[in-house]
Amino acid sequence: MTKFSFQVLLAFSLLSAYLPVLAQTQDSYEYDKEFTWGINKNSAGGLIGGFTFKQARRIRPNQFETFGLEIMNVKNPAEVRVSSGSGSFFIFGKTNYLYAFRFQYGRDFVLFTKAPQQGVEIKAVFAAGPSVGVVAPYYIERTVGNSVFNTIHEQYDPNNRDHTPDKILGTGYLFEGLGKSKFEFGGNIKFGLNFELGVVKSQVTGFEVGVLLDAYFNEIILMPTATNRAVFPTAYFTLFYGSRK
Repeated sequence: MTKFSFQVLLAFSLLSAYLPVLAQTQDSYEYDKEFTWGINKNSAGGLIGGFTFKQARRIRPNQFETFGLEIMNVKNPAEVRVSSGSGSFFIFGKTNYLYAFRFQYGRDFVLFTKAPQQGVEIKAVFAAGPSVGVVAPYYIERTVGNSVFNTIHEQYDPNNRDHTPDKILGTGYLFEGLGKSKFEFGGNIKFGLNFELGVVKSQVTGFEVGVLLDAYFNEIILMPTATNRAVFPTAYFTLFYGSRK
C-alpha cells in the first residue's frame, strides 16, 4: 500500500469513528436534486487522477439515488518519469495508456444533515456499475540513426533495439495514437464518505474519500516488462463542486 493510500484510509477510518459524535439534530436543509463534478486524486493515478460527475435525486428523507461517471487515467505502479537527453520527460517501458470510463449507479445515505450556512453534511456513499477501459498506445519520439534532427514517432516496444533511453527524446503528441485504441470491459464498485461544506444552499462544495475496485475481464498490459493486472484497487480523494435544488 502506498503512503497516499494509507493516509486516505486512515482519514476514512477516523472520520467514520466520529460520525456518532457529529450526528446531532440541526435545522432542516432540504433539497431534492443535486449535480456535482469533481477533480480526483487516487493511488492508481497521477497528480490528477481524473474527473467525476454525479447526478442525485432524493428518494427517501435520508437517501438519494445516484447516477455517476468517472473518467480516470490509470497507471502501473512501476511507472517512473525519466529525463531524456533533449530535456523532455517520458516513461521508459510504458507501452499503453489506460483511460477508465466508470459508469455508476448507487445510493447516498445522509448520516448528518447540516443547517443552512453552517456545519457539514455527511453522506455514506455506495455505487457500482460497468467499466469501459480504453487502452491507447503510448507513443515515444526517437532518433533515426544518430541525428536528433531526424526523428520518428511510434509506440514503445521493449523488443525494439532502437527504443533505448539514449535514443528516446520524449513522448509523442497529446492523444497521438488514440485512433488505434482497444476496448476492455469490466466493472467497478466503491464505498466512501462525502463531506459537503458549502455555505450557500443552492451550491455544493466539499470532498469525498473512500476506496474503489476496478476490475476487467482481461489483463491490461501497460508495461510489458513489469507486473500487469486486471484488477485495480485504489484509495481516492475527490474535491467536488456543484448545484442543488
